Amino acid sequence: MKKITAMAASLLVAASTMTAMAESNPFLEAYTAKYEIPPFEQIKTSDFIPAIKAGIEQQEENLANILRNRATPDFDNTIVPLENLSPILERVASVFYHYDSCMKTPEFAAMAEEAIPLLNDAQNKVMLNQQLFDRIKSIYDMRDKMGLTPVQKRLVEKYYRQFSEQGAALSPEKKEQLVKINDELSNLFIQFNKNLLNATNEFFVTVYDKADLAGLPDNVIAAAAEEATARGLDGLWVFTLRAPSRLPVLESADNRGLREAIYKGYTTLASYGANSNYPVIEKIVKLRAEKAKLMGFDNFAQMQTAKVMAKTPEAAEELLMQVFEPAVKRSQEEVADMQAYVDANGGGFKIAPWDYYYYAGKVKEQKFGLSDADIQPYFSLENVKNGLFYCAEKLYGIKLVEMPDAPKYMDEVTVYDVQDAKTGEHISVFMTDFFPRSTKVQGAWMEQMQPAGMYADGVMKRPIVYNVCNFSRPAGDVPALLTLDEVETMFHEFGHGLQGMLGQSKYKTLAGTNVDRDCVELPSQLNEHWATSPEVLRYYAKHYKTGEPISEEMIQKIQDAAKFNQGFITTELAGAALLDLAWGKTDGEGVDVPGFEAAFAEKIGMPEEITYRYRSPYFKHIFGDDGYASGYYTYLWAQVLEADAWELFQQKGIFDKKTAEVYKKNILEGGDDEDATVLFKNFRGHAPDAKALLRLRGFEEAPQKSKDIKVYKDKH
Repeated sequence: MKKITAMAASLLVAASTMTAMAESNPFLEAYTAKYEIPPFEQIKTSDFIPAIKAGIEQQEENLANILRNRATPDFDNTIVPLENLSPILERVASVFYHYDSCMKTPEFAAMAEEAIPLLNDAQNKVMLNQQLFDRIKSIYDMRDKMGLTPVQKRLVEKYYRQFSEQGAALSPEKKEQLVKINDELSNLFIQFNKNLLNATNEFFVTVYDKADLAGLPDNVIAAAAEEATARGLDGLWVFTLRAPSRLPVLESADNRGLREAIYKGYTTLASYGANSNYPVIEKIVKLRAEKAKLMGFDNFAQMQTAKVMAKTPEAAEELLMQVFEPAVKRSQEEVADMQAYVDANGGGFKIAPWDYYYYAGKVKEQKFGLSDADIQPYFSLENVKNGLFYCAEKLYGIKLVEMPDAPKYMDEVTVYDVQDAKTGEHISVFMTDFFPRSTKVQGAWMEQMQPAGMYADGVMKRPIVYNVCNFSRPAGDVPALLTLDEVETMFHEFGHGLQGMLGQSKYKTLAGTNVDRDCVELPSQLNEHWATSPEVLRYYAKHYKTGEPISEEMIQKIQDAAKFNQGFITTELAGAALLDLAWGKTDGEGVDVPGFEAAFAEKIGMPEEITYRYRSPYFKHIFGDDGYASGYYTYLWAQVLEADAWELFQQKGIFDKKTAEVYKKNILEGGDDEDATVLFKNFRGHAPDAKALLRLRGFEEAPQKSKDIKVYKDKH
C-alpha cells in the first residue's frame, strides 16, 4: 500500500515536472503556430539537449511497443509506427540540423558536440536493433503475399534496404565495431566542419589603396568597406573567402596580386595550422575503408554506389570520363583564347589558375559584348525572386504568399504560404535565408524541415521547406544584386524546393527529396534553365535604378554566351567527382592528402590552370558528413537527366502545359513512390540519353527534329 502510494506520488511529481518542461521547452509539444511552423523566437540553445533526451525516451518507449506486439509482423503494426517513432525527436532534430548549418553560434557549437553523439546513438539503437530488423525482414520476405499496395511494398523494401545498409544484419561483434566506427566518424565530421568554419572566418585580405580595387563593382567595394568597418578598420577594404566577397575579386579585380591572394587563400582553406583538415581527412578515409570491409564491400565507393542508380563506382567513372575528356579539350581552347587576350594586351605572363575567372570574363566580353557588370544591375534579388515565382505559377499552378507574422529565426528570413493558384488551398510552407553570416557555412542548400506525409494517428501534413544561400547583401542604397551564377543558384535551390513542396507521397520516408542521391539533382538543375530563358528574362530582369527591362540585344548576348566557358565548368566539376570516387576506393593507409590530390590530377590529366571545384580540406560535401561521399558524381549523373528533360521542354515550349503536367506528376510529386528510372521514363518516354549532356554543353550538335511525349509502361 505504501509502495503504491509512493509510486502514485512520484508519478504525480513526474507529470507536473513534464508539464513545466513542456511549458518552457517548445520542442516537447506539438507546435501551435499556423501550419505548425516551429516557434523559433521561443527556442533557446538550452532547449535542445533536454528535448533530444526526451525524444530519445519517447523513441525507446514506442520502439518497445512495436517489439512487444505478439501479432505477426505486418505493415500496420511495424512499418507505420516506424514512420512516427518519436514526434519529439523529429521536431527537435529538424531544427537542430538546420541551426547547425546556419545558426552555429559558439554557444550552439558547444552544445552540438554533446547533441550529435546522443542523436547518433539514438539512431544506432533503432537501426541496429536485431528484433526490429527480424520483424522488418519477415515483412520483406512476405511482401508479395500480404496484399500490399505497390507504394507500401516499396516502403517495406526501402526500410529493409536502409536497415541492411546500416548493418542490421551484422553479427553482434561486427555491430559493436560498426557503432564504434560511426561514432568516430561523427566526431571527425564535427571537427572537419568546425575547422572549415573557423578557417573561413579567420582569413581575410585587407586593401589599403583604393587604386587596387579597380574593376570591382561599386556594391562589392561598398560591402568590403562595411566589412572593414565591422573589423575596426575604418577607411580600408576587407575581402573574405565567402562567395559574395571571393568570387567578385576573382572575376573582376584588375589587380592580379589581389586575385592571387584570394585564390590561394581559398584553395589552401583549412590546410594549415590549428584548422588543418589534413589529419581529419586521413582518419575519415581510413575509417570508411574499414566500414566498407565490415559491410562486405571491397571499398567505400563500392558500398555507396551499390544503393543508387549507378550501382558501381566504375559505372559512375565511365559517365564522368565521357564528359571529362571533351571538357578538358574544350578548356584547353578556352585557355588558348585567354592567353591570346593576355598577349595582345601586353600582359607578359602565362595564364595561372587565379586568372581563369577574370580573363574568361574578358574573352566573353570580347566575343559576345557581355560582362557581369553590364547585366548585374538587372538582377536585384527581389526581381529574380519575382521571376522565380512567376515560373512556378505558370508551370505548376502555385503562388507564394508572404506570411509576415510567421515565426522566424532571423529577421531577414522570409516565410511564404505556398498555395494552389486557383483555389487558394495550402500546399506547403517555404522559407528563405539568403545572406551570409559568420554563423552560417558557405554554399547553398534546400531541406525539408517537415516532409509531407502521414504523421501520428494518421494525420496528413504538408511540408515545411527552406532554401539557404549566401548572396551579396545590400550595400548602402544599392540592393542585393546577383551575378548570373547566383541567379542560377537561386533557381537551382528552388528546384529542390519544388520537389519538397509539391510531393504527394503518403509516407514521409518516400516523400519529396527522399529519393536516390543520383537523381535528386534533376529538379534543381532543370529549374536553372528557366532563369535565362528569353521569355522569363523579359518578365523579371529590370534595372534596379530605372526599372527599365533588359534589352533584347542583351538577352541575345546571354543566349549566345550560354555555352561559353563550359570546358572550365565541366572540368572542375567532373574532376572533383572523380577525386571523390578515388578517395572512396583507397584504403587510407599512409595517405598524404595534398600528394594524393596532385597524383590523381596528373593521372586524369587535370589542366594546370584548373583545380578541383573543391579541394579535399574544404570539400564539405564528402568530408563534412556522408551525404555525398563517393556520390558527388551524382551532380553530373543528374545533369544527364536534366539535359534530356530540357530538350523536351525546348521542343514542346518551355511553358507547355502538357509537358509541365507530366513532369510535375512524375518527378516533382512522385517522390520515391516508384523507381527513379521508371518515373523518368514515364515523363520523358525513353531511358536517359547521355549524349544529351554533351549537346547541352555544346560538345556535340543538338538534334534537329522534335519528338512527341511517349508514356513508358513498366513491364511489371
